[in-house]
Amino acid sequence: MTNFYPVIFAGAGPGDPELITVKAQQALMTAELIIYAGSLVPEAVLKWAAPGAETLNSASLHLEDIIKAIETAYKAGKKVVRLHTGDPSLYGAIYEQMAELQKRSIAYQVIPGVTAAFAAAAAMGIEYTLPEISQTLILTRMAGRTPVPEAEALEALAAHQTSMAIYLSITLIETVSKILQKAYGKDAVCVIAFRVSQPEERIIYTTIGELAKSVRDENITHQALIIVGKVLSVCPDNLKHKSKLYDKNFSHQYRP
Repeated sequence: MTNFYPVIFAGAGPGDPELITVKAQQALMTAELIIYAGSLVPEAVLKWAAPGAETLNSASLHLEDIIKAIETAYKAGKKVVRLHTGDPSLYGAIYEQMAELQKRSIAYQVIPGVTAAFAAAAAMGIEYTLPEISQTLILTRMAGRTPVPEAEALEALAAHQTSMAIYLSITLIETVSKILQKAYGKDAVCVIAFRVSQPEERIIYTTIGELAKSVRDENITHQALIIVGKVLSVCPDNLKHKSKLYDKNFSHQYRP
């Protein structure tokens, strides 16, 4: 009798093999077929795969190819891991895959991962949500070949002047720069975070006015975030507002 194992959608994290979750690591170590997004997931992450496990790079595949490979392995009783970059819930295109699996009565589970925006914050040593500076973080992208809803256009979101990490938009940097200048000002600090946590990582500080030039000068064309927000201008010397959590004059249920 064939045993059927749920297909695992797992987040590979931002690239450093040690930033994958323990749960995803264990899934890879027992998988018999790993389908990974090779255009974004470094092969270094596959170090956790068991010897003899089959690996399939999905970079050149379309949806039907991927589902067929999963279905064939699933029906053969194999353990399948679908490995996505960062966290699969964010620009992972996993829902369309899960929808197809549901149509075929194929069980699946999802393991979250570390997205690049959080790895970038760690690399920079910042907090996106500083008291009285910013309490909101927006994760978004520019409309390109993939459109975005009109209400979520970058102009509308930038108007809030919150902390913001912009994904999948580095090739549209001229347009992004013009939009951000209107909301944050040309002298505002911003960051280009390239291949965060990977050996090629670069964290480039610049201003919004110099953003497009910096991208060109550094020859960055892919796998980079654009990060903006007032928190980037805060340093230990000018930190004026602290949280209430550790304020000795602020009581809560654990500290009268």
